[in-house]
Amino acid sequence: MARMTDRMKELFEKIPTVVLATADSDGKPNAVPVGAKKILDDETILISDQFFNKTLKNMKANPNVAVTFWEGHEGYQLKGSVVLETSGSRYEETARWIEELGNAAGFPLKSKGIAILKIEEIYGVTPGPKAGKLLA
Repeated sequence: MARMTDRMKELFEKIPTVVLATADSDGKPNAVPVGAKKILDDETILISDQFFNKTLKNMKANPNVAVTFWEGHEGYQLKGSVVLETSGSRYEETARWIEELGNAAGFPLKSKGIAILKIEEIYGVTPGPKAGKLLA
C-alpha cells in the first residue's frame, strides 16, 4: 500500500472536486467529477455514490480506479482498487453525511453506496520533470 503525505491529504481535503477514472472490462475508460469524498486514513479514501451509472458498472466489472486532484501547479493521482459497500455502519454514516450536505445545499441527495479505495500507488501530476513519476 502507498501512503499519502500530510501535504497530499491537505490538498485532497481542500479541493472540492476530484476526478474518478474507471474502465470497463474491455478497458474502455470513463472519468467523472466527484465531490463527496473523504480520507479514512493515510492509505484509504471513501467516495460516495449519488449518481454513478456507468462508473458503478465499471467498478463492479473492474475494481481498479484512479483518483486525480490538483490545484494550480500541484497535483496527485491515487491508483488502487475499490470495494463497494451498500450496508453497514460506514455506509450508514456516509448516507447521513450526504443527506446533510444535500439539505444544506437545498438539493436532496441520497447515497446509493460507497467505494472504498485502498491506495496502491501515488503519482505526481505536477507539470515539470517529475510529472507522471511514481511518488509512493
